[in-house]
Amino acid sequence: MTSDSFPFTAVVGQDDLRLALLLNAVSPAVGGVLVRGEKGTAKSTAVRALSALLPEVAVVSGCRFSCDPSAPDPACPDGPHESGGGAARPARMVELPVGASEDRLVGALDIERALAEGVKAFEPGLLAQAHRGILYVDEVNLLHDHLVDLLLDAAAMGASYVEREGVSVRHAARFLLVGTMNPEEGELRPQLLDRFGLTVEVAASREPDRRVEVVRRRLAYDDDPAGFAARWADEEASVRARIVAARRLLPSVRLGDGALRQIAATCAAFEVDGMRADIVMARTATALAAWAGRTDVLAEDVRQAALLALPHRRRRNPFDAPGLDEDRLDETLREFGGDDDPDTDPDGPGGGGGGQPPAEGPGGGGTGTSPGTGEADGSGEADGSGESAESGESQRAGAGSGERSPVGAAEPFRTKVLSVPGLGEGAAGRRSRARTEHGRTTGARRPGGALTRLHLAATVRAAAPHQRARGRSGPGLVLRRDDLRQATREGRESNLVLFVVDASGSMAARQRMGAVKGAVVSLLLDAYQRRDKVGLVTFRGSAADVALPPTSSVDAAAARLESLPTGGRTPLAAGLLKAHDVLRVERLRDPSRRPLVVVVTDGRATGGPEPVALASRAAGLFAAEGIASVVVDCESGPVRLGLAGRLAGELGGSAVTLDELRADSIAGLVRDVQGTSRRAA
Repeated sequence: MTSDSFPFTAVVGQDDLRLALLLNAVSPAVGGVLVRGEKGTAKSTAVRALSALLPEVAVVSGCRFSCDPSAPDPACPDGPHESGGGAARPARMVELPVGASEDRLVGALDIERALAEGVKAFEPGLLAQAHRGILYVDEVNLLHDHLVDLLLDAAAMGASYVEREGVSVRHAARFLLVGTMNPEEGELRPQLLDRFGLTVEVAASREPDRRVEVVRRRLAYDDDPAGFAARWADEEASVRARIVAARRLLPSVRLGDGALRQIAATCAAFEVDGMRADIVMARTATALAAWAGRTDVLAEDVRQAALLALPHRRRRNPFDAPGLDEDRLDETLREFGGDDDPDTDPDGPGGGGGGQPPAEGPGGGGTGTSPGTGEADGSGEADGSGESAESGESQRAGAGSGERSPVGAAEPFRTKVLSVPGLGEGAAGRRSRARTEHGRTTGARRPGGALTRLHLAATVRAAAPHQRARGRSGPGLVLRRDDLRQATREGRESNLVLFVVDASGSMAARQRMGAVKGAVVSLLLDAYQRRDKVGLVTFRGSAADVALPPTSSVDAAAARLESLPTGGRTPLAAGLLKAHDVLRVERLRDPSRRPLVVVVTDGRATGGPEPVALASRAAGLFAAEGIASVVVDCESGPVRLGLAGRLAGELGGSAVTLDELRADSIAGLVRDVQGTSRRAA
C-alpha cells in the first residue's frame, strides 16, 4: 500500500500520541483517542497518517454500509446479503466537519418519495461511511450539541437510526472515534469526553534540535510528497506488519487476576465515575502487551494504560486541568501488585516495551514534536511569556497607586438562569429561546430548500382540498411538492455572555473581592454548561482592558479572573464603552449570537471630569440598542447608596445582589431581566 500523505513513522516525537493511536489500531475496542493540545502540534497529521497503516477490511461487494461478508448485518438497508465472497478495500478515515448538518452525519431519507411512492430512498451519511474505519472530528469541542448527541447514541449502540414521521432506517455504525481539540477554544461535554477511550496531551518541543528536525522533514515532504513517502515506505510496512501481528496475538493475551486487581484499585483510588474506565484500562493494558509481543499483562502495561485512560475522567469541572498524580499511581500499583515494581520504560520482546511507539526511522533526528509545529510552538511560547509580561507590567504600573495583589475566588455556587429576552436564531445551546432545528414544534412553513423536518398534519391540510382535482381514486393522498410543510421548532440558543468587572479600589476589600470572583466563576460554570461564548472586560485606575476577547474557553476566562489585581479609581464609563466596543466587533463576526452583559460593580464612578455623567451616557448606549444586561450589585456595609440599581435602570436591565444571585435565593430573576428589557425596548 502506498500513499503520498505524510507518513505516520515520520512524525517526530509525540510518543504518547502515536502509541495511543497504534493501540486503537491493534484493538479498536479500546474506544478511540482524544488528542488535546495547542495548534500546530501535528494532531491532525498523525491521525490522518494512521489510516494508511490499518489493515484492509473485507466488505460485501456493492454494499454502501461496508457489511462484513463473513457476518453481514441482517438489517442492512442494502441487504439481505449472502455470506462469503466480498472484496477487500483499505480502511477508511472519514472526517466529520464541525459545521456538518444532521443529515450529512446520519444520512438523509427522501421524505417526498417515502410519502408519495412508499419507498425508502436513503442516502447514507458519514456514520455509514465510517463503519469499520475511523471517524475523525477535528475541533471536536466545537461540535454542535445535536451532532454530539447523535455521536453518543451511535457510539453506545454501534448503530445509527434515521427516522422521519414513522419511516425509519437502521444500519450498523461501529467506528474508531478520534477527536482533536485546542483546549483554549473550549472544553468537551462530560458525556462525550467519557466516550473517548484514551486521551493524550500534546505540546511542541522547546528543544531547538527537535524543532530543526520537524522543519527539515516538513520542507522535504512539501518539496516532494511522493519521494518523501517512498523513503519511509519500509518503516511504514514494518509498523503495519507489527499491527497485524499484534492483532493476531491479542486473543491470546492473558489478563490475570493480579492485573485486574491493580486496574480496579487504580480506578477506585482516583475516584473515577462509573465502570467504563476499568473496562478501557483492561483493554488498553491487553493491547499494550500484544503490541510488545507478550501474552501476559504486566504492571508496566497497567501503569501506561492508567496514564492514557484516566486523566480526562478525573475532571470534576471545566476548570480542572486533566492529569494524574504519578506518585500516587505507583504507590497504588505497588500496594496491589505484590513484589512487582512498575517500570515506566520497559523493554519488551516485541522491540520496545508496551509503552513505546515505533522507533525513529530514516533521518534520525530527535523526538518531541512533529510536522508544522514551529509556528504554533512560537505562538504558544509567546502567549505564555506575553501574559507573564503583561502581569508584570500591571504590577509595576500599580506600584504606589494602591494596587493590591490578586485575591482567590470564593467557593462557586449554582446560579439562577439569566437569559436574553425575545426569540433568537443563534447557535444551538441552553440559555435563551430561539428558532432551532431541534426542540418542540411550534408551527409549519413552506420549506425554503430541502425538506428536513416534515410537519405531517400541516402537509395533509395543504393537500386535502386538492384531492378531487388531482383525480384521487385510492385510499392514499395525492401529494405534490407544494403540499409539503417544514416544521418550525423552538429550542435554546447559546449567547455571548460578556462580563464587565469592576477591579477598582472600592472593590478591593479581600473578603468582598473573593466573593465577587466566586460569583463570576459561578456564572462562568453556568456559561460552560449552557455552551456560551464568554468575554471579560475589567476596569480600574484610569482605563478599561479586554482581559479576554470573546471565546468558548471558559477556563481561560477563569484563569484571567483569578490573576486579576485590584486598586485605583473606578472608571465605570471606560468599562462600559470598552464593553460596547467589544460587542460591536463581535456583532460583525457573529451577527446571529445575541449578547448578555453582566456588569459586576458597586456602581461607583470616580476619576476624570464628570465621571457619573459619563457613565450614565455610556449606559444609555446599551439601553438604546436593547442589549440585555444584568448588574450584580457588590455594594456592602450598613449604608448603601443604591448606585448599582440606578446603573441597571440606565442600562435598561435589572440589578441583583451577590446573595440573590444564588439559584435558591431568587425566584423570577429571569422574568425581571426580561420584563425590564422589554420595557426598555
